Amino acid sequence: MPTVATVTGYKPFELGIFKHDDPAIKYIKKALSKALSQLAEEGLEWVIISGQLGVELWAAEVVFDLIPVYPELKLGVITPFLNQEENWKEGNKELYESVLMQADFVDSLSKQPYVGPWQFRNKNKFFVQKSDCALILYDVEKEGSPKFFYKTSKMYQQSHPYEIRTIDFYDLQSVVEDENF
Repeated sequence: MPTVATVTGYKPFELGIFKHDDPAIKYIKKALSKALSQLAEEGLEWVIISGQLGVELWAAEVVFDLIPVYPELKLGVITPFLNQEENWKEGNKELYESVLMQADFVDSLSKQPYVGPWQFRNKNKFFVQKSDCALILYDVEKEGSPKFFYKTSKMYQQSHPYEIRTIDFYDLQSVVEDENF
């Protein structure tokens, strides 16, 4: 029974999403809500994210929506390095700041700004080691940034009990169909 889940997935541009009001976000959040509700029913207490744009910040919003139903649910945001939002557009920064203000725990793994890709590798290892389960919006048929976390979690799974749950494009299509029929 997982008590800590890492949630990650694609960045918006990897999904062809360029606006905060894109209808696709509603379906992604529905899929995340369904998966996180199921985990909460199984005893989930913490959702941890690194605060990346896209799936991670949408998952944070879903966690906030689920708290009235699952008051024991908490959100931790642990960034790979300081000031990751520095070069983001204003709307993205606002969403990020809003998530940080509502999160139960906020910290950075590296106490310096971006230095190199090793900070992302460290983040992936840390998140796998500090969680019981990963919920990843990822489809092995469409590579993108989640593949690195997915590979890290698969390697970790070879020597540790670790659950990996994925939401793929078939799952999203099923959410769209359920909503529209």
